[in-house]
Formats: sequence, C-alpha cells, structure tokens
Amino acid sequence: MTDPRPAVAKAVVLARGLGTRMRAEDGTALLDDAQRAAAARGMKAMIPVGRPFLDYALSALADAGCTEVCLVIGPEHTDVRDYYMRQAPAKRVRVSFAVQAEPRGTADALLAAEGFAGSDRVLMVNSDNYYPAPALAALRALPGAGLLGFERAALIRESNIEAERVLKYALIVVRADGTLVRIVEKPDADMARALGADALVSMNAWVFTPAIYEACRRTVPSARGELELQDAVRIAIEELGERFTVVRVAAGVLDLSSRADIAAVRERLAGVDPRP
Repeated sequence: MTDPRPAVAKAVVLARGLGTRMRAEDGTALLDDAQRAAAARGMKAMIPVGRPFLDYALSALADAGCTEVCLVIGPEHTDVRDYYMRQAPAKRVRVSFAVQAEPRGTADALLAAEGFAGSDRVLMVNSDNYYPAPALAALRALPGAGLLGFERAALIRESNIEAERVLKYALIVVRADGTLVRIVEKPDADMARALGADALVSMNAWVFTPAIYEACRRTVPSARGELELQDAVRIAIEELGERFTVVRVAAGVLDLSSRADIAAVRERLAGVDPRP
C-alpha cells in the first residue's frame, strides 16, 4: 500500500552563517572584485560563480520538485532579500524569508523557519552546498523524516572536496533497516576507524516533520555555545520517537566554504544554466 502523504514541496535553506572561513584572507585564491567583495561580507551563498551560488542551489531544489523555498538569513542580509525580491526574482520556486536574529546555531536557524513550514514536512539544506537534484528528489519522496548519506569515495571522486577534508565531516551510524542511529560530528581518527571506511557522510540535507521544532526548543547550547541541529535530531529520536530514513547517495556535492573553493566550484558549474 502506498503512503498517502505527498512528497515534500517546501525547502528551508540555511543562509545565516557568519562565513568566518570565507572572510579569512587567502593569498593563493584568485578572485575577481565581485567575488572578493562577497567573500569579505562572509555571504557565501551570494558569491558569483557565473551567477550567485545560491541561484544554482535553488535551481537544484526546483529540479528536484520543490516549489516553495524559505531562506533563513540574518537581519543584515538585505542584499539577499533585494536580489530575490527585486533584481532577479525566482521563477520556478516561490522564495520567502525567515530572519534568525542572532547566529545561535543551526537548530535555532531551523526554528526560525517554523512559521513557513507550518504543519508540513520540509526539506532542509545548506546554502553553501550544491546537491545533486536526483538525491534531493529521493529525499523529498520519503514518507517521513530522513537524510542523505553520501558514500565517502563518491564524495572525494565527484566533489571539490579532498579526502582529508571529507574525513572531518559528520559520519552517520545506520541500523540494518536503514534508519538513523546517530550523527557523529567531527569524529576523531579512532572513531572514524571504528565506524569503518564505508560509513556514510552527512552533508546536512534532511527532511523533517513538524516534530523537529519541539526538539529544537528542547536543545541546549553545546560546548561551542550553539544550538546544534544534530542535538535536536538526537532529541527527536530519543525523546519524541522520530525515525529518520537514510537515503544512500553515490554522488558528489560542491562545497563553497572558503575562498580556496571558489575557482573549483565555478569551473564545475560552468556548464550549468541555473533556473531557480
């Protein structure tokens, strides 16, 4: 019997980060004036790589079947709002905004979009990652909550992310039935070895049910002083009985975290015509 719930139509894009790594000067990165100005503001999603990077991310969401997108931004990000409301309005997705008043962490950022989500499930992604549309489509087709789990070898082979950097990403512990046990953030060498070379990597692409907002409200600051999404997911599993299905993906993700990434990302997107 097929699940009666429709595929997810709404997406939340976390675009509030401070962009600390992007702001850092890098004398080896060859940037044009527009890229240098955007990098200095730390607004990674608006860095031009042909078009603003966020255009490509929104286009991938549209390709995957999403029709409404909420950008979580800071109160200072007026250029993002102006771009999508006046300069270059999206045609395939309806763009709205939620403001996270202070950069208090990813769980707090998602909570800022609760009004946009309402009682619907939402897909959530980072604004500085370009995900493959087929993977996003598979994620939004899940009947409940879930996340993408990327094969490490494919990430290294098909992304702009070197092996050493991939090893610093969060790893996913999965049950035999394909559901999530936990997320291991920034595993040390011993933990990475214990989980094995086949452990899937989280690139922060999720589908959430409305239960996640209560979990976000129960989240307390981590050792870094932030309200972390992985803690909210743990609470959703352990306290609220939520189950997350892991969608295994053998594909790459483009990551725009620092100035050193800009040239490689632009080269890989050169043949892509974004249509957000």
